[in-house]
Amino acid sequence: MALMTRPDSLNPEAVARLRAEFHRDELIEMSLDTMKWNAQKSTVALGVDVEVRPGELTDLVFDDDGNWVRPT
Repeated sequence: MALMTRPDSLNPEAVARLRAEFHRDELIEMSLDTMKWNAQKSTVALGVDVEVRPGELTDLVFDDDGNWVRPT
């Protein structure tokens, strides 16, 4: 949560705990995933995002390679 909302709040103790629990590559992957899933925030805030199905929630479906599959 801190990485999404206040990355500057990750104090040295929190970073040390993360490094003790996760491998460097895992931390990088989690950071990149967090950035990827937060990329839409600016378009939503600006009101320029496009709804896939206007007025409906959209299920997240992924193929075997982890790519999002656009619902039909």
